[in-house]
Amino acid sequence: MAKGKTTTPAADTVLVELLTEELPPKSLSALSTHFADEIINGLVRHQLKLRDFTGRRIFATPRRLATLVPDVLAVAQDRSNDESGPSATAPPEAVAGFARKKGVPVEALLQQDTPKGRVFVARTTIKGASLAAVLPEILGDAVKKLTVRKAMRWGSGDAVFARPVHGIVMMHGKRVIPGTVLETTSGTITSGHRFMGAAAIRLKSADDYEQALLEKGAVIADFAARRSEIDKQLQAEAKRQGASLGEYQELLDEVTALVEYPSVYVCGFEASFLDVPQECLTLTMRQNQKYFPLFTPDGKLLPKFLVVSNMRVKDPRAIVTGNERVVRPRLDDARFFFDQDRKVRLEARVPQLANVVYHNKLGSQLERVQRIKLLAGSIARALRLDVLKVERAAELAKADLSTGMVGEFPELQGTMGGYYALHDGEPREVAEAIGQQYRPRFAGDSLPRGPTASAVAIADKLDTLAGLFSIDEVPTGDKDPFGLRRAALGVIRIVAENQLPLPLQELVETAFGLFKNKRQAELQAFFTERLRSYFRDRGYSANEVEAVLSVSQSAIGLMLKQLEALRSFSSLPEAASLVAANKRIANILRQAEGKGESYPSAADTSGLKEAAENALFEALERAKKAAAPLLDSGDFAGYLKTFASLKGPVDAFFDKVMVMVDDSELRRNRLALLADMRRAMNRFSDISKLAA
Repeated sequence: MAKGKTTTPAADTVLVELLTEELPPKSLSALSTHFADEIINGLVRHQLKLRDFTGRRIFATPRRLATLVPDVLAVAQDRSNDESGPSATAPPEAVAGFARKKGVPVEALLQQDTPKGRVFVARTTIKGASLAAVLPEILGDAVKKLTVRKAMRWGSGDAVFARPVHGIVMMHGKRVIPGTVLETTSGTITSGHRFMGAAAIRLKSADDYEQALLEKGAVIADFAARRSEIDKQLQAEAKRQGASLGEYQELLDEVTALVEYPSVYVCGFEASFLDVPQECLTLTMRQNQKYFPLFTPDGKLLPKFLVVSNMRVKDPRAIVTGNERVVRPRLDDARFFFDQDRKVRLEARVPQLANVVYHNKLGSQLERVQRIKLLAGSIARALRLDVLKVERAAELAKADLSTGMVGEFPELQGTMGGYYALHDGEPREVAEAIGQQYRPRFAGDSLPRGPTASAVAIADKLDTLAGLFSIDEVPTGDKDPFGLRRAALGVIRIVAENQLPLPLQELVETAFGLFKNKRQAELQAFFTERLRSYFRDRGYSANEVEAVLSVSQSAIGLMLKQLEALRSFSSLPEAASLVAANKRIANILRQAEGKGESYPSAADTSGLKEAAENALFEALERAKKAAAPLLDSGDFAGYLKTFASLKGPVDAFFDKVMVMVDDSELRRNRLALLADMRRAMNRFSDISKLAA
C-alpha cells in the first residue's frame, strides 16, 4: 500500500440491536418486522445497501429487537446531480446568479433540451453518505416510527420507547458504529438470558450475533426458530401424553414472545374441575396463564396442561408444582362463576337486558332481542321449522350477558348461555342454538349445526347489519369496527353451504322492517361484494361468479350448485361456441332495443322463411322441453348440457341468416327467436359472461 493512501472499508454486514425490558408480547412480531424494515429502508435511502434484501435477518425476543443486513457499504458512492436552471436565452445576469447559487462556474454550466425548450443545467456532485454518520440517525428515526399502545420514560432522561432501553449495538462487520440513540451509547456488548446466560456478551462481529447469543447467552434470537422449537416440544410432549393440543396457534405466537430459551413441561389439575364446561377451563388456562390444555383425540379436555418455561432445568419439579399451584385458584374461580350463575334461570335474566345498552342509537339489548326474535321467527316460517323453538332460542340468546362467567370472559357469551339453558331444562335444540348463535366467528370457523341454530345465527347477524346500516355505521376502507363484513359473510356461508331456500332480498327487507332509516339498496350492494369475494375464495373465476350474480342474487342457497354446473358446462366441446353465440345475441338485442326496436315474446313459426332459422327454432323447442324438468328438479348441470345440442343449429343460423333485415316483420320474428333462446339458456346464469 502506498504511503499515506487510505482505503474505504468494503461492504459488510450491519447489525442493529435494541436491548430492552420485556416488550409487549402481542406486539413483538409486528414491532420486530417494522423495526427491521425501517433500518433497511434507511440504508437503501442513503444508497448504502447493495443489491436486494436477500439475506436480511430479523430477530425478536422478549428483551430485544434486532436485525442483520448483509452487503452494506461503509461509504456510499458519490453521485452526480443535474438541476435545471434558466432558459438558454436568459439574460447573462440570470445565468450567473443560477451558477453562483449552485456553486459552479458559469462556463461549467451545461445546456439540455427539455419540453419547455433549451435550458442551462448545473451538474454537481453529491458526496456519498457515510454509514458511521447516518446509522444512528436511521435507528433514531426507526424508533420514532414504532407504534405501541403505551410508550414509557425511564430514569431521569427524556427518552421515550415501548420499554426502557438498556443497551444498543450498532456494528458494521467487526467495527462498532458509534452513536447515541434514546440516550444510550452504542457498543458491541449484548446480554444473554436473565438467569441462564452471560450477562454481558462481547460480539466479535455482526455475523456472530445469533450464534454467540445461543452459545453464550442461552437465547434463541430468531422468533420463527424459537416458535418452531416450542411447537416441536409441545407436539412431542402431547404425543407422549396420548393427547392433542386443540386450537393453539394463536397462543403459540404469544408464548414465543415471552421466552428466550423455551422448555415444555407437563402439569396437571384435579379431575373434579372437569365438571365445569371445558370452554371455561380452556379459556382461563390459555388467556390468564398462557398454558396449553391437553385434549383426548375426540376433543374432550384432560386434567393436564403444558407449560412453556423460560428455564431449562434437569429437575423441573419446582416449575411443575409452582404452575399447578398457580392454576388452581383460576379454575376455582371458573367453578364459582359456573355454580353461581346456575342459581338464576336464563329467562329470569332477560328483563335485565333492558339495562344493557346495545348501541346508543339502537337501544338496549332487550330491544335487540325482541327484533331478533321477530326476524328468527320469520326465517323459521320460511324454512318450515318449529317456530316456538326458534323464537325461544332467540329470546334467551343474550341472557348470559348478565352472568358472572361472561362478565369475566366475554369471549364465552353464547357458549355459556347454551350450558345454562340445558341446566334450566330447555330443549337441547334451543340450547344448541343459543350456544352457536355467533358462528361463524371468523374465516374458516364451523357453522351452526342444525336449522334452528342456523335461523337464530342468521337473525342475529342480519339485525346487526340492518341496524348499523340504518344509522350509517358502515365499513370504510380497511376500517370495520363492528365486523360487518364478517357478519355478512357469515349469513352467506350459512345459507349457501346449507343450501337454505332463503331469498336474500326478502331477508334484507325483513331485517330493515323495524328500523326507521331503511337502506336496503346499500346493504344489498354490500352483500353482493361479499358474495363475489366468497365465491372467488372458493375457487370460482370472476367470469363464472358474474355469470350467476348478473341474473339473480336472491337464491344464494343454490349458487354453489349453479357455479358447479357452469364449470361442468364450460368443459363441453360445444361450450365455447354457445358462449360466443350468447354474447353475440346479447349485443344484437341490446343494439335493437337501443334503436327502439320491439319484438314479440315468442317467434311466429309461419314467419320463419329460412331453413336454418326453422332448424334452430325446432332444436330450441326440443331443448326447452327436455331442460325444463331438469331445472325444476335443481339439476342445473343437466339443464345447461341439454342446450349443447344447439351448437350446430346456432352456427348454421349465424352463417346463413341475417337478423337485422329491412323487412320489419321478419326482423322482429328473428329477434324474438334469439330472445327466446337467450331466455331459455340463461335462466339462472348469463353464460355470455363466460366469454373472456
